[in-house]
Amino acid sequence: MRSVTVVRAGALTTVQDLGRPGHAHLGVPRSGALDEPAHRIANRLVGNPAHCATLETTLGGCAVRAGTAVTVAVTGAPCPVRVDGLPAAWGAAVRVPAGAVLDVGPARAGVRSYVAFAGGLAVEPVLGSRSRDLLSGLGPEPLADGVALPLGDPCGPSAGADAVPWPGPPVGELVLPLVLGPRHDWFTPEALSATLPGGGFRVSAASNRIGLRTEGPALARARTGELPSEGMVLGAVQVPPDGHPVVFLADHPTTGGYPVVGVVPEPALAAVAQARPGTPVRFVPTRGRAG
Repeated sequence: MRSVTVVRAGALTTVQDLGRPGHAHLGVPRSGALDEPAHRIANRLVGNPAHCATLETTLGGCAVRAGTAVTVAVTGAPCPVRVDGLPAAWGAAVRVPAGAVLDVGPARAGVRSYVAFAGGLAVEPVLGSRSRDLLSGLGPEPLADGVALPLGDPCGPSAGADAVPWPGPPVGELVLPLVLGPRHDWFTPEALSATLPGGGFRVSAASNRIGLRTEGPALARARTGELPSEGMVLGAVQVPPDGHPVVFLADHPTTGGYPVVGVVPEPALAAVAQARPGTPVRFVPTRGRAG
């Protein structure tokens, strides 16, 4: 059977694909790769359709031993790539011989790297997806040393790429467009016009796949009390009682009772996935549409 075996699991390495949309009414988040463009280009480089499952590493990378010769590609956060100790290319298709160890090193910039294998990771799907959802616990467990991961059959030749785009982690600060609503009227005019765009927030070390948490000034409320639980969408910026905005990411809860001041449009979320703790954050409120 085509497979790879985990030699070094890393701090948090999970299997991810494009997620399981359409189950929010059951309380199941979409999940999927946080940096979706990086996931897609990794699959393209090894000849996979975009829906094939990849590995998403967090800061420290991972290492696997190939049970059979396989073509791989590493994208997302730039990192050293080695095959049996010899340097290999990041952002390109690389052939790993049977028995060789692919070592994806610590991220040199950003947070999350993506490792695609020709044929994709063929772990058992749950509700149509192979993604690990940290909130609900669906999907395969985060990687552990010694675990064998099955591979699918190769889908075709690499589609190639003239260049692998890497917008990079936020330089200086993470600037996020914010479509106001539906509960921006729960906050004072000063909170919307001064605190949000003021650049006083930072990425909290408590951030994860559920949401990017912030530290810094509190958003002042114009209304007290809490809301009945209502639906939450990807990119929603919820404000808990401490006043520090939380940007909901792929494993976010599907409902919540804290007011949502606005929504970060999905194209901006790849940068959120690569923002390290301590990065300054500034929101730019608009009244457009998030979709």
